[in-house]
Amino acid sequence: MKRIITATVINQSGVMNRVTGLLMKRQFNIESISVGHTEQPGMSKMTFVVNVEDEGKLEQLLKQLQKQIDVIKVNDITDKAIVIRELALIKVVTPPSVRNEIYSIVEPFRATVVDMSKNITTFQVIGHPEKIEAFIDLMKPYGIKEITRSGVSAFVRETQKSQTEKLSI
Repeated sequence: MKRIITATVINQSGVMNRVTGLLMKRQFNIESISVGHTEQPGMSKMTFVVNVEDEGKLEQLLKQLQKQIDVIKVNDITDKAIVIRELALIKVVTPPSVRNEIYSIVEPFRATVVDMSKNITTFQVIGHPEKIEAFIDLMKPYGIKEITRSGVSAFVRETQKSQTEKLSI
């Protein structure tokens, strides 16, 4: 089962290596990893997508990550209401004879053209990883030259207070 784990860490040299090393030692395969600055200076957020077969092993991993000196906070956000996005750049063979057909497929995905040559178009697709997979599957028959993906970025959605909760405050 895929799990999405976020870790807020101190932004300094070697942190990513130590965290990924811990995952490697515990034999977790990292399917996706993204790291970036947060709203707090000197802090970064790491988002991992890992395959987990044993829930006990997951609990152990979360506890060991939390013990790391540079790790401030660790969360498994898989089962929560989350906002999840990924970016993919996909080079597709687009000879003039099929360009209109390809563009009609591209439009519902809100993909944008970021580069174009005589027979190759590079599309940018942003969204849920399943949306990106669906786009890739539709482009395969035309010929994909290259794909690069950013990795998943995610966080927990803010909950909206109900009307009765608002009145009691």
